[in-house]
Amino acid sequence: MVAHADRPAAAVIAAQLRSAGSVAPLRHTMTLLGLLFLWLIFFRCCPPVLLSGLGVALIAASITGLIVDRRRNASDRAPEPADLRRHAVGALMSGLVWSACMAMVGRSGSADGLVALWTLISCVMVCSAISYAPVPLSATAFLLPCIAGLGSLFRAPHHLPVQALASAYAAALLIGCFIYARIFSRQHAARAELQEKGEVVSLLLREYEQGGSDWLWQTDAARRISGVSPRFADMLGMAPEVLEGMPLIQLLAGRAWESGRFAAGLHGVADHLKRRESFSNLVLPVEVGGQWRWWALSASPRHDEGGAFLGFRGVGSDVTEQRESADKIAQLARFDPLTGLPNRSHLREALDRALEETRGYVPGCAFLMIDLDRFKSINDTLGHQIGDKLLGQVARRLRQICGRGEFCSRIGGDEFAVVISHVTNADVIARLSNRIIEALSQPYQVDQHVLHIGASVGSAQSPADGVGAEALTRSADLALYRAKAEGGGVHCAYEPQLHAEAEERRLLELALREALEKDELSVLYQPVVDADEGTIVGFEALVRWAHPQMGAVSPAKFIPVAEEARLIAPIGEWVLRTACHEAATWPDDVRVAVNVSAEQLAHPSFVTAVVSALAQSGLPAQRLELEVTESVFMRDDTGALAVLDQLQALGVHLSLDDFGTGYSSLGYLSRTRFDTIKIDRSFVIGASKNVQESKAIIRAVVTLAESLGMATTAEGVETQAELELVRTLGCHKVQGYYFGRPMAAADAAALFSAPLRVAG
Repeated sequence: MVAHADRPAAAVIAAQLRSAGSVAPLRHTMTLLGLLFLWLIFFRCCPPVLLSGLGVALIAASITGLIVDRRRNASDRAPEPADLRRHAVGALMSGLVWSACMAMVGRSGSADGLVALWTLISCVMVCSAISYAPVPLSATAFLLPCIAGLGSLFRAPHHLPVQALASAYAAALLIGCFIYARIFSRQHAARAELQEKGEVVSLLLREYEQGGSDWLWQTDAARRISGVSPRFADMLGMAPEVLEGMPLIQLLAGRAWESGRFAAGLHGVADHLKRRESFSNLVLPVEVGGQWRWWALSASPRHDEGGAFLGFRGVGSDVTEQRESADKIAQLARFDPLTGLPNRSHLREALDRALEETRGYVPGCAFLMIDLDRFKSINDTLGHQIGDKLLGQVARRLRQICGRGEFCSRIGGDEFAVVISHVTNADVIARLSNRIIEALSQPYQVDQHVLHIGASVGSAQSPADGVGAEALTRSADLALYRAKAEGGGVHCAYEPQLHAEAEERRLLELALREALEKDELSVLYQPVVDADEGTIVGFEALVRWAHPQMGAVSPAKFIPVAEEARLIAPIGEWVLRTACHEAATWPDDVRVAVNVSAEQLAHPSFVTAVVSALAQSGLPAQRLELEVTESVFMRDDTGALAVLDQLQALGVHLSLDDFGTGYSSLGYLSRTRFDTIKIDRSFVIGASKNVQESKAIIRAVVTLAESLGMATTAEGVETQAELELVRTLGCHKVQGYYFGRPMAAADAAALFSAPLRVAG
């Protein structure tokens, strides 16, 4: 079998042998006529034995050539170069016989006989050259012996010019054979290569039609289907003979052909066909078997050699799956995958559209931002899977609440938003907000859990609160911030002062970031006194800020800003290091208390920071007391407890601040042993006004602390009466203005020159 790369060469060899074989009868006929000519002209001067021998040799050479050709033609194998060599052997035998004829007969003949013999030889050479021309090896094998025989035919000295002319004549025939063979080989090699390429293309087209997802189609000049491919017919579920001759546009339009309501893609195909111009990947819907599919069509016009338009030929493919995937991607790009609600980008489009539609109207549209209350604690305690299911139920309730003209969306996390396209009056916003709060605050059943959350809503309306999407969103966000600051579960509408307050917070944050670097912060110390002895047992370190332009900034103002801006951790660490350094100069039995935020406890390096502050200051761990509130445990119960355990292991004292004002969970007291429980000033004031509930709470806290081996500190004691009251109720330590306001470190150190005692 011939290798794929040798197929053009084999085709050329086959063409050479086939062409030579087609002219072989002429050569054989000329051989017989030449033999007869020899007998007629030379039977008187040449021995019959010689003529008979030449005749037998010529006939044997011809028969040998015929046998070789027949065997080759009968074989199924592809032609090989060896076949050319066998063919040349036959030509060589014929050439040698005619060369011997010239040598033997020419020696016996007269001058007229030489002319006659040369005439015969020249005719034989011409016929053989014509016959062997496609095969240069055979032409050479025949003509070279003939040229050599001319020397014996014209051997007389006066025959030299004739011999030269005859040799030139034979050489010219040989050169002509070479030139013809070269042209012949090139033509047939090119034809074989084109044929091979055509076969490859046909094979690829068949594979493309049979195994691919695409198909070929074509039309005639009248835009009717022609030459229907089997794959095209299969895609339409119709027989090829039924499709033949149908108008392409009518076929693609389906039932829409009667109504004329065509898809945009079909209009595009029709326009290109009408203008006779190429098109590529035009996507259009096609109804196949009662189902809609998406096809992509490409085609180019066909023309004949004269330039006449013949129609279109193109390729089609079913892109339904790709189209559905693209639609799903577009769905994901515009909708939240968890809740199915429109996402932030889709919400922006709806808000932009509402603003455009209501431009020039007062009021215009409204924007509501919704934040879920207490959702984070559910995520932290029950896991994100329960939280995700809860968000899904929240989304369903929002869909039920929002009616026509109201667009609800999930912004992200536990935040949602609603666009009211047209607002008739402000009551519409308030009523919808209250309905949302009421609906989202109802209990939820998620798996085996009954969950309770709430919702806070901030609203803004155009054009009063913003004429663009960014401004309106900003205003609603500020209103939501106010709603959350008020404790949640309420609706707040935007007010101009909210922007001023937000700007103030922003400027305050910028100034606070520079406060540490510019040494604007300071630490003051408020005494903590033993209720019975009246001696100072410690100080609480309190941070203060004096701004060059704003003056003294209240901690109630800048501490929340520091917590929001994530500045509380560096400020808290600075206060810790400063307090430890100052306390190291106090008497050995005086402690310093430092407040610790939830963010500080959540930081992995907090324990390291405490150890470093103690080591650098030289303060023993037993003289440091860290005050925490219950909010620490609400953020991360397990993590906070682990950090507190590590601090206790160092010897640091722990104090639970503001106990009774929060959740007052006994679980924290049972799992973490605090050294002190601080009673909030609000209970001290209530008890001094003879509020029985406040007195009962103080007694309960003192009893609880004593049973657990903890001390109690009453905060905010400002009068002698309050002091006597808390001492009567059993508090161990007191703190407040009655004993001194927060003071500088030097003033605190000066108090130890004379012990402070409680009057009475």
